[in-house]
Amino acid sequence: MTAGEGGIDQSVATDAVLSVAPEAGPRVAVLGDSAVRVQTEQLTDDVSAQVSGALAEAYDVPRDSVSSSFIGASWGQDITLSALRGLGIFLVVATVFMAIYFRTWKMSIAAMASLVHDLILTVGVYGVLGFEITPAAVIGFLTILGYSLYDTVVVFDKIRENTTEDDGDQRNRTFAESVNLAVNQTLVRSINTAVVGALPVAAILVVGAFVLGAETLIDIALSLFVGTLVGTYSTIFIAAPTYTLLREKDEDVVKQTARILESRAAAA
Repeated sequence: MTAGEGGIDQSVATDAVLSVAPEAGPRVAVLGDSAVRVQTEQLTDDVSAQVSGALAEAYDVPRDSVSSSFIGASWGQDITLSALRGLGIFLVVATVFMAIYFRTWKMSIAAMASLVHDLILTVGVYGVLGFEITPAAVIGFLTILGYSLYDTVVVFDKIRENTTEDDGDQRNRTFAESVNLAVNQTLVRSINTAVVGALPVAAILVVGAFVLGAETLIDIALSLFVGTLVGTYSTIFIAAPTYTLLREKDEDVVKQTARILESRAAAA
């Protein structure tokens, strides 16, 4: 429901709806300078007409300036299917890219585990905070997956460098130690990138929530903000350790680790 050409006071809309339908659970958002959007539970035609009249009276606007529409389960199902389709395509393309670029499927698996973790945690924050999953939020989810993948590629590139270079230092490190070194070498860069990315998104979130009341801005900014922080965390604590677990049973890694540990024991 949208009421136009009136003063923008969200509490007015909330009170107007509750006066007619106490169980409607209205969620009010300001749209621009002269309109509000009120989302409620499904209402009957009679109750919907009464709510429209109450809104028109509350904002002192003509009755025909208040419009209403019903969004059913089929629309939500279409959005869900489209989002899942987009997510599936992204994951397939990302998996193939990682496997080709790093020439190992194990890095792809570790990266995908990190991305799925990011998505679940970000969507979980939406659920805990009671936010609705809107198309804008879905766009934000897919965007943060791209950011997380980029951060993971940077760290994995350093891991590959540390584990393939044939130098004295590399021969004296176990595989796990080389991975840990790569994470430490890229840690400052990852944190700086996250801070630089999160600050403007936080500003958008604050402006959208407390200044403009723009629900679309809030939806996409929240997903970007949470996703940026989660993506940085997952690269360090999910992607790299998962890759280490996948490689630690490889014959060459086992032999290298045993040789280094024996050498250290002999030198002790």
